[in-house]
Amino acid sequence: MSITNYFRDVRAEMKHVSWPSRRLTIMYTIVVIAISLGTALYLGLLDYLFSAVIKNII
Repeated sequence: MSITNYFRDVRAEMKHVSWPSRRLTIMYTIVVIAISLGTALYLGLLDYLFSAVIKNII
């Protein structure tokens, strides 16, 4: 398979892709950022609590 055939196939497949709208992309981005921040806060809190417990044990 030559490189030109590969790019021809890629171009044909890209025509079948259903791209999200700008509004939907922004909404998904906000959801990802919110979940990432929530996870970071949760893990940071657990790290702080476990560190405090270990410090008191030692």
